[in-house]
Amino acid sequence: MTIAIMQPYFLPYVGYMQLIKAVDKFILYDDVAFINRGWINRNRLAINGQEYLFTVPLKDASQNKRINEVHIADDPKWQGKLLKTIEQGYRKAPYYQTVMPLAEKIINFTTDSIAELVYFSLHELTQYLDLPTDLIQSSSIYNNADLKAQERILDICRQEGATRYINPIGGTELYDKPTFAQAGIELNFIKSNKVEYPQGNNRNPFIPWLSILDILMNNDLTSVRAMLDEYELV
Repeated sequence: MTIAIMQPYFLPYVGYMQLIKAVDKFILYDDVAFINRGWINRNRLAINGQEYLFTVPLKDASQNKRINEVHIADDPKWQGKLLKTIEQGYRKAPYYQTVMPLAEKIINFTTDSIAELVYFSLHELTQYLDLPTDLIQSSSIYNNADLKAQERILDICRQEGATRYINPIGGTELYDKPTFAQAGIELNFIKSNKVEYPQGNNRNPFIPWLSILDILMNNDLTSVRAMLDEYELV
């Protein structure tokens, strides 16, 4: 069995979805410290050919809290504003009519938990893309929050009976292959290849690594699934 473990990211970029597709089980690391100005509650779109950062507003978010302890702000207008922005930016996109209902379902999901919103969003995205990967919230099962860093990752791998663990390429300084090998687990790092596609008005420069919503709005599902295989394991 192959697993990956990542903090929950809202409507993430293609590399995150590549990691989900590459594994049998994807663990959402939701009982670790919240990261301010990270990707847990925000991402990027292309609006009128320009990069646009959207954010789910949070209430009293702090790096002293775990992600699953952070609540969405009591702002009844944020969903409508975000959906209006998406409509204005993508209503001429070739797959707007099929993708916009998915965006509405995700953004209008009723919860005050950012961890639950992200879990729901990733579940809906994997269903839409027909990915068989199981999604698991780390807070729901492993009971090992007292462990830190590599030891906690290894413990989750052992509990799952994993034979391979895949981590984003940025973790090469955090985890070492000999330690994983001693535990009977192959460690790989995923490195995304360059992914480009028609993106709205082609007169504007291509903006890389936007939210998966941008890719879905501009490409058919067969092309998107092919993009999810554009990576190397090192």
